[in-house]
Amino acid sequence: MRDTIPNWTPRDDARVEAALRRGADRRELLQMLLGGGLGLASGAALLGRADAALAAQPVRGGHLRAAGFSASTADTLDPARASNGTDYARCCALYNRLTTMNGAGGITMELTESVDSADAKVWTVTLRKGVTFHDGRSLTADDVVFSLRRHLDPAVGSKVNAIARQIAAVTALDPHTIQITLAAPNADLPTILALHHFMIVADGTTDFSKGNGTGAFVLKEFKPGVRSVMARNANYWKGGGPFVDSFEFFAISDEPARLNAILSGDIHLAANLHPRSMRIMEGNPSVVPFVSKLGTYTGLNLRLDLSPGDKAGVVEGFKYLVNRPVIQKSVLRGLAEIANDHPIPPWDPTFNAELKQREFDPERARSLFQKAGIFGQDLHIVASEGANNSLDYAAVIQQAAGKIGQSVVIDRVPADGYWSNHWLKDPVHFGTVNPRPTPDILFSLFYQSQAAWNESRYKSPTFDAMLLEARGLLDQAKRKQIYGEMQAMVSNEAGTVIPVFQSNVDGASPKLKGLASNPLGGMMGSAFAEQVWLEA
Repeated sequence: MRDTIPNWTPRDDARVEAALRRGADRRELLQMLLGGGLGLASGAALLGRADAALAAQPVRGGHLRAAGFSASTADTLDPARASNGTDYARCCALYNRLTTMNGAGGITMELTESVDSADAKVWTVTLRKGVTFHDGRSLTADDVVFSLRRHLDPAVGSKVNAIARQIAAVTALDPHTIQITLAAPNADLPTILALHHFMIVADGTTDFSKGNGTGAFVLKEFKPGVRSVMARNANYWKGGGPFVDSFEFFAISDEPARLNAILSGDIHLAANLHPRSMRIMEGNPSVVPFVSKLGTYTGLNLRLDLSPGDKAGVVEGFKYLVNRPVIQKSVLRGLAEIANDHPIPPWDPTFNAELKQREFDPERARSLFQKAGIFGQDLHIVASEGANNSLDYAAVIQQAAGKIGQSVVIDRVPADGYWSNHWLKDPVHFGTVNPRPTPDILFSLFYQSQAAWNESRYKSPTFDAMLLEARGLLDQAKRKQIYGEMQAMVSNEAGTVIPVFQSNVDGASPKLKGLASNPLGGMMGSAFAEQVWLEA
């Protein structure tokens, strides 16, 4: 199992599989893995998994049933407005992107033949020919222009408007060629286009209830907050997949119920299971645990424009009140990496290893709360099953606060509607952030002053200027330096408390084959439906 390989990352599987496909022998592969820091046992395990993946042959047919962890009446089929893994899974089944991200973290062309630039500012996108929407219309440059421009329209409410604003112009040069001009150079544009929100929709679409895309499945039923049912697109332009005949997706917000659903065979995939459930899954023939180290985190957000986060020292006090080792070892059973209150994981090439790790120091938290004039008051934290593990995190904070005489009240709210009613709104609450492939994307979505998802309302003109500067640099050493400084700024100034990066745990039926890891998150970056198959 993947959790037996302590230093495993999604790229390791992809490296091994790619080497096998080009004909490398096992001695060469083991030398490659040992040179990368993996032990002999870990390397052998990776080789075994890669061999099995190559030997497996897809089987056609069957009805795939999978359960996510969050849903509400705000569920959407509009990719621009998608806000959680449940939305992403539906959109990945119905639509395509210009580019996608593979398991090794590289970029693969999807609706495009190429995305090229000589200066990282003016980009030429060449579309594939022969791609059709579900309604029979052919994909053209006009569809891409419309899809990208939507993110710039405030009325659309795009969740990636903060990123899309760097697009200065997008025009169709001919029916299959688009020119994208950025306000400033950004070498990450092909990666940005692989984000879930940048799915391509038909020109002029205003009604998304039919899910008319170019994707692997055609929509049959969509009930927000309830379920989605889709059928295999018989005219899918890729030709190979999908392998299943139909796909049903819904959410089971209660984690024990989601676990029971996979154990009983009611579903084929259960997303985002708690690490404590590993003990139940291990050795159980009815489920295969799938563990991936991706960079997902659940953070405590204190809004800096509301009490108590608006008082000097309160956010810092909470950061010292979080017992990170307890969360890592006890709550998450070791399936986590310690974080330092910023969103860049330790395995990212730009990670600031020189930034001193914040320690657990409740006495210092007490002093800061006293100076802020809030010590002894009830401090309320909103938590929910809707935000991964947040109830456990809140309990750890509550216990530490109790030992210094500080009252912390956990306001438990339902998972249904959590993201629309509480996230970004409550003074102190939790948010779960899915993996994002670059620091620029993470900082743009969650810390840039005007970002829609700026969880703590952190505003810094200096930070915003550094974000723009780093984005346009082709000098990677300089870029890393700036991103390192930005990590320190977020860690020390923003109102987000990020204790650990959680390993993602999905539970799969033994009948479900083809499941792999992807840097964009669990369930193969939410794009599993097109790629998996069911054994009879």
